[in-house]
Parts: sequence; structure tokens; C-alpha cells
Amino acid sequence: MKKRSQIEERYKWDKSCLCLSSQDFEEKIEKINVFLPKFKKFTGKLDNKDAIWKYLKLDEQFEKELDPAILYIYLSRDENLADGKNNKLFQKMSILLNKFSIETSPLSTQIQKLSDELLNEIIADKKFKDYRRDFEMIKKSKKHNLTDDQEKLLSGMDFLGYSSVMRNLSDVDLKFDKIKDSSGKSYPFEQSKYSLYVRDNDRTLRKNAMAVLNGTFGKFINTFAENYINKVKADCYFSKVRHYDSALSKALFHEEVSEKVYHTLIEKVHENLPVLFKYFDLKKKALGLKDFYIYDCLADISSKKREKYSYDEAIELLKKALAPLGEEYVALLQKAKDERWIDVFPNENKRSGAYENGIYDAHPFVLSNFEGDLESVFTLAHELGHAMHTYFSNKFQPRPTASYTIFLAEIASTTNEMLLLSYLLDRAKGREKIKLYNKLFDMVKSTIFRQTMFAEFEEKIHNLQEASQPLTKELLCEEYFKLNKLYFGKVRLIKEIQYEWARIPHFFTEFYVYKYATGFVCAINFANRILSGEKGALEDYFKFLSAGSSDNPCNILKKSGCDLESGKAYEVAFDFLKGILKDWQKEMN
Repeated sequence: MKKRSQIEERYKWDKSCLCLSSQDFEEKIEKINVFLPKFKKFTGKLDNKDAIWKYLKLDEQFEKELDPAILYIYLSRDENLADGKNNKLFQKMSILLNKFSIETSPLSTQIQKLSDELLNEIIADKKFKDYRRDFEMIKKSKKHNLTDDQEKLLSGMDFLGYSSVMRNLSDVDLKFDKIKDSSGKSYPFEQSKYSLYVRDNDRTLRKNAMAVLNGTFGKFINTFAENYINKVKADCYFSKVRHYDSALSKALFHEEVSEKVYHTLIEKVHENLPVLFKYFDLKKKALGLKDFYIYDCLADISSKKREKYSYDEAIELLKKALAPLGEEYVALLQKAKDERWIDVFPNENKRSGAYENGIYDAHPFVLSNFEGDLESVFTLAHELGHAMHTYFSNKFQPRPTASYTIFLAEIASTTNEMLLLSYLLDRAKGREKIKLYNKLFDMVKSTIFRQTMFAEFEEKIHNLQEASQPLTKELLCEEYFKLNKLYFGKVRLIKEIQYEWARIPHFFTEFYVYKYATGFVCAINFANRILSGEKGALEDYFKFLSAGSSDNPCNILKKSGCDLESGKAYEVAFDFLKGILKDWQKEMN
């Protein structure tokens, strides 16, 4: 692998709009100490609109000064994780920010405890219109706030590290046996290689990969279960202490999402399980199998030959595929390339994977590890979708409402992927079409159906705890296995799949996974409406891209023509998927 110095500059992101150098970074980050006394002057004085206005403006000034420096060092660290200088600067920044947060925390407490009368005045005052949503949420949250002493007590409970226990046990301590293929050849097994093995053409290797991965978690199921059960108990306890109806209602309250959205997702996915079952039938036929096991679900049906793309070719392909989004959108893709928003290629010690990150006063930044295969092109499309969402939200929203919520975060990225897939399908023939159909349904299975299964499991276990039912390792494994039977239908399971829940890290961010499924449903809706030429569809999509957090997320989607509380969005999504299955069936005949 190349060293960072061997990568051409045009393939590295240009961070000069953030900081000019590490020395510039250090000078900017020291301004934290300059701002601290300015903030402390407001201690005990945030009891009137004038003081609160000045405090908000100071906070904006603080963000404007410090955000570029923070993003600069975040990106710099990820360029080379082994660079001791950048890691030291990152730690210095973290220490200063933590100190600042601790010393200014009383100000946040004062804001949270404003009287309803003053909050109503602020909300009604046009001068505060950009902050209206923040103060509305403060007012709604008041019934869930506790006394100062209670809040102080709860804020110190950072020792409840269920997620870190799971991660350390899973990612560090677990050791896996070697696995064999059909010829008896042995392969070293690590979790990072699982997706490679489970997609392999060798069925025995796929089976052994799935059995060894989940079976190894099963060997330590007492510990994994005890840790997760305690996490569930904590979720339910803290929701009760803060006067929520349930752990689910607590999680959704802060996202401003109704429980109806959660339950409509599960209901509509249940109704459309035959769509998933039909996919399994077609994949079984494509693989030439007489029976179909759960370890066959991700098997690669591609030919040995893999098409390769240069980075320049990938950008040109994306510009053509995303042309339905308009000239400005396409021009921004070119701008992202020309102005080096993207760090393109892998290099030694660079962070793996891909992401988008951005701040209000600069263009978005995309980390990529482009390998030249089709997956890399889809990943680039995905991250540029995030980038455009950030770009348009920042362009059309004031700073306080520019950041969109996590509930909305995966929609633009997946819409880009859907448009790319549609473009490729329109130009593919025969086996190439089948490969693309399979790619789509691999995504659908993993994102809509499987994440909904996870969401149903989470709710079931929390409900049992809230109903004072004893939670045990046997119950967790039994409930998870039953859900697999429901969601996979006639697909044959292996006994080790009962332990799979233990290796899902997202369960330690309670009620998070459902957002992947709703995001995909919305993306299908937006892409279909745009590609069909429906009147107003493109305008609706840009309403969504530009909305930031100017309204609650479900209202933003409704205004953009995608209502997740009714069944309409699901009807559109699943009708589209049924149409793809019919096309796939025709290609197979």
C-alpha cells in the first residue's frame, strides 16, 4: 500500500479552508481559553431575553471560530492514524473541549430551567425565529428534567459502559477457529473477513464462516447476555426515572418521531415479507441450488470478471446517473472533484471505510478508500449524497437549523445509490442485469428487512423487561431465533444463528436501527418519483435536502411527499420492489 506522500495531491482533500497548518490549528484551538471567561460572565444572568440573545450570539461566534479547527484535526488524524503529532494535537483539542464543556455546563442548566412564561416569549419573538425549535424542545423536555442534584448524579454515570464491554469482548478478546472450504483447505478467520467469506462461491466456506462467527459468540453467550440484559434494564430504568412511558418513547422523543412511525414500519414489513421470500427463490435459482440456507443469502452471483473504474471514470458515471437531480447538482459533483472535497485513495495507516463530515462555514469533506470496483463507485455515490445534503442544508438554513437529524441522515445517500442503480440497469443486459437486481435486493434484505427484524427484537426485549418478565440468555436466543424464522420464511437456518444478536453493536444505542429501514423506504420513494418525471417530485426532493432541522423530521418528509406514518410510502417502495422481482423473473426464464 502506498504511503501518504506517494498519493498525488489532486486525490487528497484540500483542508486549507479550515486551517493552513498545524500551527494555525494550535493558535485557533487556544481561543477556547479566550472564550471561556466571556461565557462565564453569563453565569446566573440568563433570566431575560436580552442576556439570552447575547449568549446565543457568543455561542455562534465560538462555533465559527472553533469548528474549522476541530474538523481540520479530525480529518488530519484520519489521513494517517499512526501519525503521533496529529494524535497528540487531537488529544490536546479533546482535553480543552472537555474542560470547556465542564466549566460552561451551568449555563446549559440555566437555559433548560427557564420558566414557561419566558420560553413562550422567546418562541413568539421574531428576533429568535432561527432558535424557535431549540426553545420549543427545551419547553417540551422540561417535564422530563430532574432536580439539579439528581441531574448531577445521573451525569456522572459514565461508568455504565455496556457498549465498550461488548466491543472489547467482541473485537479484542474473541479468538476464532480456522474455517475450511469444500476441498478441506483452511483459512484464518477474523470478523473483518466475514463478509468476504460469506459471499464466496464455495458453499462450504460460507456455511463454516457463519457457523464459526456466531458459534464463537455462543461460547460466551452468558457474558454477552448478562451485559445486554443490564443495558436493557438501564434503558428502562432511566426512561422511568425521567417520566417517559417506555424506553422506546424516551428514544423517539429526542428524535421527534412518533411511535406510530416505528410500529408502521414493522407492520408494513410484515405485510411484505413475501417480497423477501420471492427474492430468496430467485437467488436460489440464480445460484443453481436445490435447497437454500441462510448462509446462501449473501452469496455472490457475479462472474469472476469484475469491471474496474478509474476515479475519473467513477465521477463521470455519477454525473450521468445523477443528472435527473439537475444541472446544479451535477455541477456540484464536479466541484467536489475539482476543489478536492474528497480524499480518494487508501494509503498506509489511513482510516478504513468511508464517511462525510462537514461544518456550517465550509464545504463538506468526504473520506473514501476507492479501490476501483463497482462497490467503490456506489460508496462514492453514497457519501456524496451525504455531502449534498449537508451542502444544501447549510446553503438554505441559518446556522441553528442547518444540521439535519440522524433520522434523516441516510436518505440522500441512499437516493444517490438508487439513481445510480437505475442508470446501470437501464444500460445492462442479461447476466449483468441479474447481478444488479441481486445487488439491490442484498441491500433491501440487509437494510429494510433485517434492520426491521433487529428493531422488533429490541422492542420485544425492552417490553418484556418493562412487564417485569425475567430476561435470560435462553429467552434472548429463543426470541431472536423465532424472528429469524418469521423473516426468512422457508430459508433453512443453522442453530448458531440464535447467537447473532450478541454481535450487533447497534443494540447498545437503543432503538437506532429502525432508521436505516425508514431511510431506505424514503430513498426509494424519492428516486421513483424523480425518475418517473412526476410533477413537483424534484422540487419536493430539494425541499428535503434544504430543510436541515427547520421542522421535526417527519413533517419535513411529509412536506416533501413522503409520509412515514401512513402506509403510502411503503406501498410505493414495495410496489417498486415487486416490479423489479418481475423483471428479474423474466430474465431468468
